[in-house]
Amino acid sequence: MKVQTMLAAGALSLMITVPAMARDYISIVGSSTVYPFSTAVAEQFGRTSGGKTPKIESTGTGGGFKLFCSGVGVNFPDMTNASRAIKSSESKNCVDNGVKDIVEVKVGYDGIVIANAKTAPAFELTRKEIFLALAKEVPDPKDPSKLIANPYKNWKEINPSLPDSKIEVLGPPPTSGTRDAFVEMVMEEGAKTFPVIKALDKKAFAAAAHTVREDGGYVEAGENDNLIVQKLQANPNALGIFGFSFLDQNADVLQGASVEKTAPTFEAIADGSYPVSRPLFFYVKKAHVDVIPGVKGFLAEFTSEKAWGEGGYLADKGMIPMPAAERKQFAENVAALKTLEIK
Repeated sequence: MKVQTMLAAGALSLMITVPAMARDYISIVGSSTVYPFSTAVAEQFGRTSGGKTPKIESTGTGGGFKLFCSGVGVNFPDMTNASRAIKSSESKNCVDNGVKDIVEVKVGYDGIVIANAKTAPAFELTRKEIFLALAKEVPDPKDPSKLIANPYKNWKEINPSLPDSKIEVLGPPPTSGTRDAFVEMVMEEGAKTFPVIKALDKKAFAAAAHTVREDGGYVEAGENDNLIVQKLQANPNALGIFGFSFLDQNADVLQGASVEKTAPTFEAIADGSYPVSRPLFFYVKKAHVDVIPGVKGFLAEFTSEKAWGEGGYLADKGMIPMPAAERKQFAENVAALKTLEIK
C-alpha cells in the first residue's frame, strides 16, 4: 500500500511540474465553403513564413462555431471559417465558455449555386420553383389555401418548361452555413410568393419556409462539397447546392442553373445581380494571437492585396473580392485586432 501511495504521489508531482506542451501550429475549423480559400492562404503562408502550415478542418459553419466557442487554450481552435455571420446564440456560447475577445474578418463574397452535370439539360429556375421542389409542405395545387405534403416528383410537374427528370437535389446539412444562407435567400423568398404561407405568423412561416422534404427529393450530402461534385458527375439527373467557387473550379464538367434569369457568374455575383450571394468570414480568438506561433503572420497574409485583392490568388479560386474601401477597413481592423461587440 505504501509503495502504491508513493507511486501515485510521484505521478501527481510529474503532472504538476511538467508544463503542458504548447501547440506550434494554427488550428482552424469551420465552413466547407471558406475551406478552399483558407487552405490556399495556409499553403502560401507555410511556403513563405518558415513556420508550420496551419491545420484546417472542414466541419461546417455551425460545427465550427461550436468547436471555436468551447473554450480558450491550446486544446481549442484558434480560428473558425464561416459562410455567414456569427449568431447571437453562438456569441453567447462563446462568452459563457470564456471566449470573450473575438476578431471578425469578412474576406469576400460568394454565390450559392444549383448545378448539374454538363451532360444533362441546363436548368432555368425561379426561387418559387425551387421552393416547390424542396419544401416539405407546399400549397395544394387543387386548393392553394392549404398546405399538403410535397407531391412533386418530377421537375416538369412544377413547370412544363423544366427538364423531364426526377427531383433529386444533393445539398448541405443543417450544420452548414451554406444551408442557412440557402434557406434564407432561396426558400424564404420562394415561400413568400404564396399568400397562404406569407400570411402565417413568424414561427409558422419559418417552419414552412425552412423545412426541406425528407422523401428523397432532397439528400443531405455532408460538408464535403467536392464529394457533391463527384456525385453529380456520376448521376447526371441530380442537382447539387454549393458555393460558386466549386462550380468555378469544375466548370469543365458542371453547369450552374440560372436563378431569376441570371446565371451564376463571377461578374453577376460581384455586381449583385445574381440573387443568391452572401459574404464570407473567419473569426479569431484574440487571446490566441500572441500565444500560438504564426497567427499574426497568417492574418497579414489573408488580408493582403495579393491574397484577397482584385486579381489576387483567392479570386483565382473563385472568391469575389470586397470593394477596395471595405478591404482596407477590414485589414485595418485585423491589424488593430479590433474585437466584435457582443451584446
